[in-house]
Amino acid sequence: MLDDLRLHRHLLGKTGSRAELNTPALAIDREALARNIERMASFARSTGVSLRPHSKTHKSVHIARLQIAAGAVGICCAKLGEAEALADGGIESILITSPVVTAAGIARLIALNARMRDLAVVVDNPANVAALAAAAAREETLKVLIDIDPGVRRTGAPSISAALELLESIRSSPKLEYRGIQMYCGTQQHIASYAERADAIADRTQYLRTVIGALSERGAAPTIVTGCGTGTHYIDASLRVFNEWQVGSYIFMDRQYAECDLANQPTVPYEYSLFVEATVVSANTRGMATIDSGIKALSTDGGLPVIVSGAPAGATYRFMGDEHGAIVDPAGRHTWSIGDRVRLAVPHCDPTVNLYDAYHVTTGETLVDIWPVSARGRSR
Repeated sequence: MLDDLRLHRHLLGKTGSRAELNTPALAIDREALARNIERMASFARSTGVSLRPHSKTHKSVHIARLQIAAGAVGICCAKLGEAEALADGGIESILITSPVVTAAGIARLIALNARMRDLAVVVDNPANVAALAAAAAREETLKVLIDIDPGVRRTGAPSISAALELLESIRSSPKLEYRGIQMYCGTQQHIASYAERADAIADRTQYLRTVIGALSERGAAPTIVTGCGTGTHYIDASLRVFNEWQVGSYIFMDRQYAECDLANQPTVPYEYSLFVEATVVSANTRGMATIDSGIKALSTDGGLPVIVSGAPAGATYRFMGDEHGAIVDPAGRHTWSIGDRVRLAVPHCDPTVNLYDAYHVTTGETLVDIWPVSARGRSR
């Protein structure tokens, strides 16, 4: 049994039970989550684009089902282990967005493909294509997409000629089915200025058009052109090159995306729906309190969390080690009592989620459900 169920199952449906959660606790505002899912689904429909949200953000069968129910064609997974976990939960259409290259991993991939309706994986190296082809020789056909490097040198074919070489390798393999291409511009997603982000994405999209043109000249116009992210989907909608979006963080939002002008408009189109519930455990200095949520409760790569409630306006958070964080009143006047509750919006949602076993789903201040983080730690 999940420890979260052991600790909190008796609180389900109890009015005000959010305040009784053992902390740190990862909490979802169910209504805000639903609004975010519907807003993105509606926008994608209005532009004629297929939605394949990235589950590396939430790692949850429950949330993947909600996204598919709202119209998503399937789900992305960053790693094979995530795909296995979501497939175990009944998700039938998955794209694995990172190459699977080891012998053990490829064997698992082939086994997963045999039990799924629609599985695809990206490739960026001819040796990987050859290994996949050999493993699939006596099994079901495996769908593959060519990953295109947008210029960050992380993964992806590094040039048009490399992409064409991969195409020919795939074509020569009877058990591999070429489905299209992927290009994800990760470094551009968090450019704060809409205009600067739009210029950066327009440049990379023009390169993507040249790749598509070269593939088309070989009789291999990609059926699927997948990529995009929460930070660029408004821009990508106007450029009309991607026909499938891999947006992820929109469901929760976090400080990194909330500080970006996502849609060239005064308000952010999505809202915070993911929070860490914390408790004041020490309050011996006027104007400062120590809470039970530190590095083990919040990712540290995205800056500091946003204090949503439990502190005066202008108060800030500081990491105070593995277990603790400080809430500081800049005026130095506020006093807290031990046991006071503080609510934080997370700085970077994906790695924060990976620190927890479960989501505590709330309606207002009432706990209404507990969802496991199905693919937590499934990074192999």
